[in-house]
Amino acid sequence: MRKISGSERRARLGFRHHLSAPAATVDSVANDLVGLHSSDPATVYLSAHARVDRFAVGDLEQALYEHRTLVRMLGMRRTMFVVPRDLAGVMDAACTRALAPTERRRLIRMVEDQHLTVDGAAWLEDVEARVMTALVARGEATATELTTDVPELGLKLTFGEGKTWGGTFGMSTRVLFLLATEGRIVRARPRGTWLSTLYRWSPTDVWLDGGLIDFDPVEARLYLARRWLRSYGPGTAADLEWWTGWGVRQTRESLEAVGAVEVALDGETGYVLAEDLEPVGEIEPWVALLPALDSTVMGWQERDWYLGDHRRLLFDRNGNAGPTVWVDGRVVGGWGQGPTGEVAVRLLEDVGSESSAAIEAEAARLEAWLGHVTVTPRFRTPVEKELG
Repeated sequence: MRKISGSERRARLGFRHHLSAPAATVDSVANDLVGLHSSDPATVYLSAHARVDRFAVGDLEQALYEHRTLVRMLGMRRTMFVVPRDLAGVMDAACTRALAPTERRRLIRMVEDQHLTVDGAAWLEDVEARVMTALVARGEATATELTTDVPELGLKLTFGEGKTWGGTFGMSTRVLFLLATEGRIVRARPRGTWLSTLYRWSPTDVWLDGGLIDFDPVEARLYLARRWLRSYGPGTAADLEWWTGWGVRQTRESLEAVGAVEVALDGETGYVLAEDLEPVGEIEPWVALLPALDSTVMGWQERDWYLGDHRRLLFDRNGNAGPTVWVDGRVVGGWGQGPTGEVAVRLLEDVGSESSAAIEAEAARLEAWLGHVTVTPRFRTPVEKELG
């Protein structure tokens, strides 16, 4: 069995994730990383800045909202990603589509339990139809704008009544989420700056001429498994299962069907594509400041080979990564912004004078790029809170 050391895994990561050398375009980065995390809107821009030569905010906005070569969608693990258009249909068939029936049943049950109607299914279908009619007429619209056309979207639903974690949420949130999960609508350009989460919505077949490409779910899973192995391999079956959100059986069947080859990692069994067994040589030294929830740091479930023992300080209690500092494929610290926007770094281990100087230069480059913009991660971690 071929053995792949931690150092070789880190070399693969640096090269394939465009961290040891910059990419030419944000489209190529989104393609090679099998999507850029976008649950926090700032993440996708900061991820691109770390990897794309002379990246500007307008480059990503142009790809997302003008050329529409990239699209923002719910995908693996119920997580938002920015992906190339040809991958969007694959992601939808392999991961997103399966979520819709459960979401629909849950919403129907809530509508009936809270006495909005006795026939939740018919009520929901009527609301959805009028939302789609309004969107077609408008072209694109925010949830607030759609509520003027479909007043039912302004209703409130309660959850966890009598519990400390209970509260309310708007009907628009659940209805639009369901329509997006079913691939009928897509997030368009948000109102406000690139940090905004106030997205406009558009019918998918209007925003993407012809809509999403339809794939068979089984074939889509095989395609996605191959893409992950090419970009993130070697990885364990547990890594792929976690990253996709699939079950054990779907994961195992996909690995077998794509002909994944077992390799020996440090103390466990991993998988690579059959054509990816050749050793990877050394690469040029590199450093990077990656944002919270970056696709690289969230690419595997088992992270000791690049994270070491820094999880407690750099992740929140729910497993969300904060901003991280990298040297040659290892996480060595975290970063954040101070009150006036300065980029501050906290190293958690000694990296030597050359790497320390390179990190300082990268922090200065990021600070200059951000200008007067201050980014507060959606999920805050101990080091980022300390620096902020």
